[in-house]
Amino acid sequence: MTGLLVGAVFGAVFVVLNAQSPLNTVAVNVLRVAACLGAAAVVAMWFATARKERPAPEAARKGMFGRGYLIVVAAEVLLLFGGLRVLAALDRPEQGNVAWVAFVVGVHFVALAPVWKDWSIAVPGAVLTVLGVAGLVMASTSAVTWVPLLSGVLSGVVLLAGSVTFGWRSLVGAS
Repeated sequence: MTGLLVGAVFGAVFVVLNAQSPLNTVAVNVLRVAACLGAAAVVAMWFATARKERPAPEAARKGMFGRGYLIVVAAEVLLLFGGLRVLAALDRPEQGNVAWVAFVVGVHFVALAPVWKDWSIAVPGAVLTVLGVAGLVMASTSAVTWVPLLSGVLSGVVLLAGSVTFGWRSLVGAS
């Protein structure tokens, strides 16, 4: 559930930061409120499930956050910040930054799937990767103003929807 909580928070942040013009104010506010409610729902499920779950054995926790995890996260940080600098050096539109972030976060999930032996995280990872690539391509077109919606808001919706869905399954399964 902690991973779902992290996914929900980042999903909400993606939506809140990227829901903007060219969307109208009503759509922006609806998206932001829905994202916050989705994250709040996952927080509530996290607390409800945490009371019923037994803590994972120390060996299981070490396996999740061991060497493979650290390598993936280190690569993610390097790609994230290095890529943003490269985009700036190439004088790419600022909207492409959110596409790059979505791409790197998506690849990070795909890379963690075999490390954690949990292929369910590869699905949202693949979707975020595709949304990131599509946004990077779109950033070179006249539709550049829509990149935050495509790569930011939709990526956030994917993270939130996955977190709410799997959180609900965990909550119902723990009952």
